[in-house]
Amino acid sequence: MPHNRNRMIFFIGALALLTLAAIVLLPASVPSLAPTGSYQPNESPMIFGAPLDFILFAVTLLGVAVFHHNTLQVALGGLGTILLYKVLFIGFKFGPGVGGLIGHLGHEWVILSNLLLLLVGFALLSDHFEKSHVPELLPKYLSAGWQGSFALLVMIFILSSFLDNIAAAIIGGTIASIVFDKRVHIGYLAAIVAASNAGGAGSVVGDTTTTMMWIAGVSPIQVFPAYVASVVALFIFGIPAAIQQHKHQPLVPSASEALHIDVARLGIVFFILGLAIVANILANVVFVGLADHVPVLGAAVWTALLVTAPLRRPNWGLLPETLKGSIFLLALVTCASLMPVEKLPAASWQSAFTLGFVSSVFDNIPLTALAISQGGYDWAMLAYAVGFGGSMIWFGSSAGVAISNIFPEAKSVGAWVKNGWYIVAAYVIGFFVMLALVGWNPSEKRAVQPAQPAAHAAPSAQGH
Repeated sequence: MPHNRNRMIFFIGALALLTLAAIVLLPASVPSLAPTGSYQPNESPMIFGAPLDFILFAVTLLGVAVFHHNTLQVALGGLGTILLYKVLFIGFKFGPGVGGLIGHLGHEWVILSNLLLLLVGFALLSDHFEKSHVPELLPKYLSAGWQGSFALLVMIFILSSFLDNIAAAIIGGTIASIVFDKRVHIGYLAAIVAASNAGGAGSVVGDTTTTMMWIAGVSPIQVFPAYVASVVALFIFGIPAAIQQHKHQPLVPSASEALHIDVARLGIVFFILGLAIVANILANVVFVGLADHVPVLGAAVWTALLVTAPLRRPNWGLLPETLKGSIFLLALVTCASLMPVEKLPAASWQSAFTLGFVSSVFDNIPLTALAISQGGYDWAMLAYAVGFGGSMIWFGSSAGVAISNIFPEAKSVGAWVKNGWYIVAAYVIGFFVMLALVGWNPSEKRAVQPAQPAAHAAPSAQGH
């Protein structure tokens, strides 16, 4: 469409102008890029009070928010621009130019490869669960009245604790379409997304953001207290959403024919999750330091998938589309890893609370990557903020985008916020209940040392 094409041209032009600003504003000391002992990158010029690195990153995230049908191109374009800027002008923690870039990627490769393996692996795991017939049996246990509508949100919440939140939202949306005779209120659609995001907030396998924390060395126990806020939020938004949906279209209990659970597929799901958890424990207790050099979690998931393939063949047809989505997320995470996180405000409950609102507009994956790079957060509070916060607007989370693809009427920010107002209230109340009951408990993740010569070592406080 011409209008969309014009906006894309504007986005590309903005990136080009910002890069040109770097050339004009940078001091004429580029020759100082030669490494001398412990290398320090050049200072980035400030624009509107922020380093140009962050401005380029913000423009990229804004482009992702605006161009929903070209997110991969926008993410790769933003990454290319930031890499060009760093290579030519600023340098990296590991050195200047291409050599510094290679050093940076060498430091990040375990995290990035782990994330890629887990994103694709969990997509195949979710498909196994869907084909186990468990989702088709769930409507049989829903009662009439608004209580049944609320029970469906609780089911979605629970599913998201061990499935990817996108899969939980899609399953919930499919069930809702059946039991509400395809008349699902937009407020209830927002509640489905909120339930899937809330359910995944306290589980390291329930959301990409918490999985990233797990990969970076945050213990599942450190993330689990997010459920204090999530459970409170579930009742705050779930009850009014259920009543709203009941008035719009009462629930019609499913009278589907008898189905038999595919026990083998269900067993494969729990075998994959169990092996990943065991591998993580071994890597951190027995083989200490192994996870810093090998993508242990991703390798465990794929080992389980391949070992069980003769029993139930994974749906390899999902790979092309899943890889496309995974590359998009990896591009944004790589962008975040290139940011000078030492320039960010110190980690605090106030900054975590603010990130929740920011994640409703900008993709929460790169925001989480920035917070992980910075360190010093209460990981449970951060998990709740960036995970549940994205529910406030339909494009604030991957689950919201997935639901809006099934129900196009959800692609209205005004209608989403107006009819799902209780999600904002639930986020705020849940956050402060958790702060009052659990408190702010910042901690460092597992230390990961760069595999670089001493002459080029980066400060460990900034590493993953």
